[in-house]
Amino acid sequence: MEPDRFAYAILRVVPRVERGEQLNAGVVLFCRRRDFLAVRAELDERRLAALAPDLDPATVRAHLDALTRIAAGDPAGGSIAALEPSERFGWLVAPSSTIIQPSPVHTGICDDPAVMLDRLFDELVAPVA
Repeated sequence: MEPDRFAYAILRVVPRVERGEQLNAGVVLFCRRRDFLAVRAELDERRLAALAPDLDPATVRAHLDALTRIAAGDPAGGSIAALEPSERFGWLVAPSSTIIQPSPVHTGICDDPAVMLDRLFDELVAPVA
């Protein structure tokens, strides 16, 4: 199979917009030809506590879990999860002023979108050892 184009965005926790501080917490990746849309997210609570000691990590985790359900098309994700994958991706990467904000959308080419999602997560989100 030939490589396919994909688009992705980093999901960032922005505890206080006025401070401009952010913490990468996930990646959303969409590959239209392979009908692939997924979010991989993980909250580094230690880093979050350093940025926003008063922010409850459970609240942030609930938002990340909701985005993961929406990407997966899980009915628990509500009406947005029932949309077509391309529409869900558009919704997930739309600029927002919520506590979870997407980066600009980036593009690339890959052989396997699931493997690429894991690679991007490891490079852009996973804590550095």
